[in-house]
Amino acid sequence: MEKQPSIYTTQFWLLCFSNFLFSASFQMMIPELPDYLGSMGGKEYIGYIIALFTLTAGFARPFSGKLTDTIGRVPVMALGSIVCFVCGGLYPFVHTIAGFLLLRFLHGFSTGTKPTATAAYVADIIPEDRRGEAQGMLGIFTATGMSIGPSIGSYLTDWTSINVMFFTSSAFALLSILILINMRETLPTSQKEAFSLKLFKIGWKDVFEPRVIPAFTVMILVSFSSGVLLTLVPDQTKLLGISNKGLFFTIYTISSLTVRLFFAKSSDKYGRIPILMISSGILVISMILCASTSSFWIFILASILFGFSWGFNTPTLMAWTVDLSDEHYRGRAVATTYIALEAGIGLGALFAGQIYQGKVENIIIPYFLAAFFAFTSLVYLFFKQKRAIVLLES
Repeated sequence: MEKQPSIYTTQFWLLCFSNFLFSASFQMMIPELPDYLGSMGGKEYIGYIIALFTLTAGFARPFSGKLTDTIGRVPVMALGSIVCFVCGGLYPFVHTIAGFLLLRFLHGFSTGTKPTATAAYVADIIPEDRRGEAQGMLGIFTATGMSIGPSIGSYLTDWTSINVMFFTSSAFALLSILILINMRETLPTSQKEAFSLKLFKIGWKDVFEPRVIPAFTVMILVSFSSGVLLTLVPDQTKLLGISNKGLFFTIYTISSLTVRLFFAKSSDKYGRIPILMISSGILVISMILCASTSSFWIFILASILFGFSWGFNTPTLMAWTVDLSDEHYRGRAVATTYIALEAGIGLGALFAGQIYQGKVENIIIPYFLAAFFAFTSLVYLFFKQKRAIVLLES
């Protein structure tokens, strides 16, 4: 048999390492932000830590999608890293609740831009029949950054100060920019436009790509659980007597990495929908365990299962998005699915914060709500698969 050429070029590895630094940058502060906001007297606003961040990210998606398809992939990736660099360095100088929430709002522009352009870049350089594998490998680096980030943030805060942690976060973002400097642009010259303010004029067609509605639907349903976790886990960790508030995030990301390492090609081989059905089922179990946990080991098991679920669904959903999209509007298609991601996370965080409000007896409600949405995605995928089989047989 003829050996397939490697998809892992220098460009691809540079992209992966940049993603590692970028994801570690914004993720390392997550476990410490609830206490940081609480020290200002804003404990009741903890739901806004994630909600505002994802709101802005979602708002930025249509713009990043359009810019990715016009001025190029690399400039948009660099813009996201620059925002992360600037915002990370400003946290130590903000000492009011209003200032903190404004900064979280602005910080969200970083994840609203870079991942959109990154996913489009990968689609440009990877053959169609290996997209799931490539998204899985890219996800390994992203997930590694998200895994190491919370632990680094907690350790830096414990052993030095929270300001050192913020400046370290900013430094990671700066490094992710420097890596991008010599990367070759992949947007075809025929599609390129000179940057101008008119590119910020957004119509409905720039906001939503109808071709990717199936991926959009599943993404918004399953990502609700992430918003719930990001809001509740730091407090839940303390209630269980665990000192490192980043432990849950580290374990679930290692679990996610394991799936990506050994099952990266699964959706290419067995299809996107069957793999997403498996991940949604696992997510339901994880959320139920999070709601009912009263022991360290059940908490850890819930973390492992959550990692399994996201190890399958994130690369599969992005590969499915590209499959469904028009190649001339990949940026817009990817942005649409990412809007669903941010909307789901933001709503999950907002609902969790409003329901919980520091009351231990309320903590199970957001988790069961997340389990319900994950189960809804499973039902949706089941009927989607059934319809596809009927069409194939006819």
